[in-house]
Amino acid sequence: MVNLSGKLSVRGCDLRYADSGGDGVPVVFSHGAGADHVMFEAQWEHLRGLGCRVVAWDLRGHGLSRPAGVPFTAEQAMADLYALIGHLGLDRPVLVGQSLGGNLGQAVVRRQPGLARALIVIGATPNTAALSWRERLLVKAAAPMLSVMPAKDLPRLMAEASAVTPEARADARRAFGQVPKREFVQVWRATAGFLSPDPAYRTPVPLCLIRGERDGTGNIASAMPRWAAAEGVEEVVIPGAGHIANQDDPRAVNEAIEAFLRTIPAWKQAGR
Repeated sequence: MVNLSGKLSVRGCDLRYADSGGDGVPVVFSHGAGADHVMFEAQWEHLRGLGCRVVAWDLRGHGLSRPAGVPFTAEQAMADLYALIGHLGLDRPVLVGQSLGGNLGQAVVRRQPGLARALIVIGATPNTAALSWRERLLVKAAAPMLSVMPAKDLPRLMAEASAVTPEARADARRAFGQVPKREFVQVWRATAGFLSPDPAYRTPVPLCLIRGERDGTGNIASAMPRWAAAEGVEEVVIPGAGHIANQDDPRAVNEAIEAFLRTIPAWKQAGR
C-alpha cells in the first residue's frame, strides 16, 4: 500500500503525497473526482519496478488532503499541481490523470507546455473540443442531478457508474464515502472549469489516451475516439473495463502505459 508520507501546505490545505524517489523518469498521478491516490496503486508498483520516479497525491479535499482549506476550483487544482511539481523539483514529469485528473493534466500542459514531457489521460474528454448543444446540456445538468441524489446513496451510485469489477467498485465506494456530498458537487462543478473550446488546439507533448470499453460516463465513449483522430494518436481501449479502467483491469492499463513510455525520448535515452 502506497504511504503518503509527504506533506505540502498550500492555501490552508496539507496536500499529501508519496514520492518513490530516484533519478528515473518522473511520473505524477492525479486521480479523479471523489477518488484518491489508492486508485493508482497497481500503476505505482509497476512503474516503480521499471525504474521511474513515481509520485501520487491526494488532490485538495480528497483522501488525506483534508480539510480542503479553500473551495476546490480548476485554477486552485492547477496551482496545487504546479506547487507539488516545484516542491519536489521534478524535471518535466510525465503527467498521468484519470477523469478529473486527466482534465487537470491537459490544462497544465496547455498553460505551460514546457512543464511536462508527456501526457497520459485515462477516461476523460478533451478540454478543448467543441461541444454540441447536447453535450453542453449534459455538462450543465450533471451537478444539479448530483445535488438531488440522497447523500447516503451517492457513494454506491457513483461506484456503480464508475467501475465494473467488484474490487474496483468497493474501493470507489470507500473513496467517494470520504468526500461530503456538498464538496463532491463543488468538485464536479469545478471540472467544467477546465473546458475551454479551441478545436484547432493540439497537445504539444506526446499523448496517450486510454479508456474502458464500457465507460458510460458522460460523452467519453464518443469524444475520446474523435480526440485521438484529431491528434493523430491511437486510442487504447481496455476490453470490458469501465470508467476507472486502471482499477478494473490494472494489468492491461499498466501494459499500455509502459508501451507508451517506451516511445518517449527520455525513456529511449535511458536505454530502458
